[in-house]
Amino acid sequence: QVHLVESGGGSVQTGGSLRLSCVVSTIAYTRRCMGWFRQAPEKEREGVATIYGGGGTPYYSESVKGRFTISQDTTAKTVHLQMNSLKPEDTGMYYCASSTNSNGGCTLGSQGFRYWGQGTQVTVSL
Repeated sequence: QVHLVESGGGSVQTGGSLRLSCVVSTIAYTRRCMGWFRQAPEKEREGVATIYGGGGTPYYSESVKGRFTISQDTTAKTVHLQMNSLKPEDTGMYYCASSTNSNGGCTLGSQGFRYWGQGTQVTVSL
């Protein structure tokens, strides 16, 4: 069983920054894909950024590329999402997720992610 706990959400104005963190309780962190997803009211959940616990190139959605950065501390089994230049359309519930054991190739599709956190709300106002 994998347990994920997010933190760092909040309310900011357009152009502001937030840093989300997710602590992952698993003995196989480096063999899993980690990802951040978000869901706005009345919209489908979308992948924002993913990274392989064992390292490698992260994936970003086009809507956040250049503004968001996913990073990780494998010793602390924590994955972060630094969000800069926030826009109102970034508003939503942000979820941290983990796959089962993987060899990499952590794309943005949610179907590969089995374990989910409770979510943390991000609100960006004008």
